[in-house]
Amino acid sequence: METAIRLENVVKKYPKFTLDQINLELPKGCIMGLVGENGAGKTTLIKCILGLISLSDGRIYKDEKVISEKEIEWKNDVGVVMSGSSFPGNLNAKQINKIMENIYSRWDKNIFFDYLKQFHIDENKYTKDYSTGMAMKLQIAVAFSHNAKLLLLDEATSGLDPVVRDEILEILQNFIQDEECTVLFSSHITSDLEKVADYITFLHKGKLIFSENKDELLYNYGVVRCSKEDYKRIAPEHVIGLRKNQFGYEVMVDNRIDISRQNRDWVVDTTTLEEIILFQIKGDVL
Repeated sequence: METAIRLENVVKKYPKFTLDQINLELPKGCIMGLVGENGAGKTTLIKCILGLISLSDGRIYKDEKVISEKEIEWKNDVGVVMSGSSFPGNLNAKQINKIMENIYSRWDKNIFFDYLKQFHIDENKYTKDYSTGMAMKLQIAVAFSHNAKLLLLDEATSGLDPVVRDEILEILQNFIQDEECTVLFSSHITSDLEKVADYITFLHKGKLIFSENKDELLYNYGVVRCSKEDYKRIAPEHVIGLRKNQFGYEVMVDNRIDISRQNRDWVVDTTTLEEIILFQIKGDVL
């Protein structure tokens, strides 16, 4: 499988936070979900890829060539939706279309206005009068309207109602039908990622915990509900996280099928992406 973006030993240091030695490959033709608690480094990682902040160390490659911050064509290839960003309040969608025509060499105004209709955005309404959800939908319309090959979305579905969220997820799935197109999608809504993501990448305190195929992740991981004595029989290298309660132990493992076969009297449940994250972040000390 070809790689759209590859990060090699990427480091970004701040006084109180470090994005630390990130090695990551984003395959072409897929959706990669980026998860982690607030402050884990998700937005920092996306800004590093975009060249919005300089790296302290490491390299980022596109098609196996080092990305230059001055590479204009690279910017044309990327559609971006960042949480918290917006267009100036004194602009309407018609004016934004004119601006984008001068920024992106492959801007397609027909696609843009089609998305405005789909999202029920009044092209004459000033953005200062937009709701949070409408402002996010305008960003998404812009990101999808210049024939980008890579979409970077940071909490793009936050603030949207479930119906609109499903519309966005469907658009993302249609986008990657072209095997040259790729999505990196940061979201706290793990149910959205379970619906559409091919891979899940988990950051915690600036470190890459895992980057795995989503279906394999949900198939292999599981929760063992057992006594303290039974917990001691589980190989430590397969224990992802632990919770203690009045009934015993809940243990997140990465070899659910093997444990089920070897201990047929144990309760071994399937899990969710949200549970996997919570066990790692909020689990008891092993």
